[in-house]
Amino acid sequence: MLGILKVFGGIGSILALIVVIVALLKQLVTLVGFLILVIKIAIVAIFVAVLVLIVFAILRDRSRKRREFEEL
Repeated sequence: MLGILKVFGGIGSILALIVVIVALLKQLVTLVGFLILVIKIAIVAIFVAVLVLIVFAILRDRSRKRREFEEL
């Protein structure tokens, strides 16, 4: 009887360890997915900001050229 309890205790501890490892890996996959999402959003935000700066530069240059043309 004592031998059976010892075997089941060993099997139970191994199963508990496997369950803990699986749970931690799920959490790690979720964290990595979240971090990748944040990086993607940051890249899109930087791209939009660069486009807005380019449009502002074009408009400012056109306005400056228009003023130079009117001064002549």
